[in-house]
Amino acid sequence: MDIRELTHRYFVAPQIDPGQMAALRERGITRILCNRPDAEVPPTLNAAAMEAAAQEAGLEFVAQPLTHQTMTPENIDRNKAIGVDQEGVTLAYCASGTRSCIAWALGQAGLRSADEILEAARTAGYDLENLRGYLEAAQK
Repeated sequence: MDIRELTHRYFVAPQIDPGQMAALRERGITRILCNRPDAEVPPTLNAAAMEAAAQEAGLEFVAQPLTHQTMTPENIDRNKAIGVDQEGVTLAYCASGTRSCIAWALGQAGLRSADEILEAARTAGYDLENLRGYLEAAQK
């Protein structure tokens, strides 16, 4: 599993497999946040299949599919409310983890410094430097 830590309570990952849910629970994950639209995956990885596997493993599951076109302020706020603002430990996933990382970063704009957000992303393996201007503007 390729799980990348952004904070001690929020992780991102590329596509996970239904068979990994028990192992994710054992690693301390309590909630799975699916940021991947069903149109991108085969039926065995669609949100319904992933939700069934998560629930069987005792994990909460929430689908919040995101694309570049649907990464609106409202959807970023909802993504934050689902994951960051909840108790427990969230693993958000998409195809590569990048969308989930961007959604987290945009949701943290104005709450954390741009440097802190970009460093967390960089440490997790994601270069979000192109968001610096937006993140810095949100600090003001």
